[in-house]
Formats: sequence, C-alpha cells, structure tokens
Amino acid sequence: MFYSYILQSTSDPSQFYRGHTSDLKQRLVDHNAGKRPHTAKYLPWRLKFYAAFETLDLAQAFERYLKSGSGHSFAQRHLGL
Repeated sequence: MFYSYILQSTSDPSQFYRGHTSDLKQRLVDHNAGKRPHTAKYLPWRLKFYAAFETLDLAQAFERYLKSGSGHSFAQRHLGL
C-alpha cells in the first residue's frame, strides 16, 4: 500500500505538511526525528489524515491534489484543517 498524508505541527498548529510514502509509521518517526528538512523546524508532528492507495501513482496524484488550492479547501471543509 501507498499513503498520502497530512501532518500537523504540535508546536505550531498552523503548520501542516503534506506528503506520500509506502511506510507511514516510519515516515512519521523520520519527520519527528528531524530527518526531513522541510519539517525539522516545527517538531513534533502528529498524523492528522491519511489515505491508502494501491499504487504509487495514485498516492502521488492525491498528494499533488492535497497541495493544490482545491486540496487545501477540501482539507478545511472535510477535515477541519
């Protein structure tokens, strides 16, 4: 399985990160260990949302959507982000 996800910073709840991975648990550990440059500044992170997909292409496409204006609106409307 492949996952698209949204993380929220617990130190600054206005900060969100959107990504994709094939190992969601390990990716969250990596983000919270400061191993990802884009998220190291706002440690720690918590998983706010994820969606599972059968293919990498689908997970990447949904990540692109989540990063778009429409995806931000979707997250605000349906996930309260």
